[in-house]
Amino acid sequence: MGESTEPGASPKQGTGGWRSGLVAVLIGLVIGAGGVAGWHFWAQPGRGQTETIVRDYILDHGEIIPEAMERARNRESAKAVRSHRAALETPFGSAWAGAADGDVVLVEFYDYACVYCRASNPDIVRLLAEDPRLKVVWREYPVLGPDSEQAALSSLAAAQAGRFRQFHERLFATARPTPAAVASAREAVGIGAPAVTEAARREIQNNYELVHALGASGTPTFVVGDRVLQGAVGYEALKEAIQAARARS
Repeated sequence: MGESTEPGASPKQGTGGWRSGLVAVLIGLVIGAGGVAGWHFWAQPGRGQTETIVRDYILDHGEIIPEAMERARNRESAKAVRSHRAALETPFGSAWAGAADGDVVLVEFYDYACVYCRASNPDIVRLLAEDPRLKVVWREYPVLGPDSEQAALSSLAAAQAGRFRQFHERLFATARPTPAAVASAREAVGIGAPAVTEAARREIQNNYELVHALGASGTPTFVVGDRVLQGAVGYEALKEAIQAARARS
């Protein structure tokens, strides 16, 4: 599962749209369930009768509610991805890898202090090695405190200097992004202590806004095609999402 939310942000921010469509989703599921509810809907079109049928079916088949909610969330997430695709897939400096014109773009929002992000990093490395048509874009989402924020600023400085990947891999190889570890990674790739530039502030703020627009809240958050996957979902889930996105393109 994802590890964090931005301090002061509501985990529900950006998710209200799918809730408003939940009743319609449930009615659609009911009407399609065996044709029975659908027959009553047409034979007895009164609203009260239809609502009773829907209510009774839901009470008897409560297992459809999580599925309906998930479908509603996925639809709203897909809309948000399509609305913000250019911002999502345009990297900051050199914070990307793979095919420059990849037919599928995998976007990862991450925090260097997130153990699940660190655990997911080998999956990304493997996917890049195996898939010559894949492009990966990394986006800073520092939500786990001051060390995360300082690591993100150094990472952005490395991205501006064209040394993002070297910094990224070196820092993720450490246990925590302590000030000493971040300084060591900067020294290893040949960059100095970062200035807090307007570009860096704007990038991090934009990333917060993108995550909220997607209805996500934690790290890591992945975007593949029109899908949003939260948490350390693993290599197989990411590969399946890439294949599905490629099949739709």
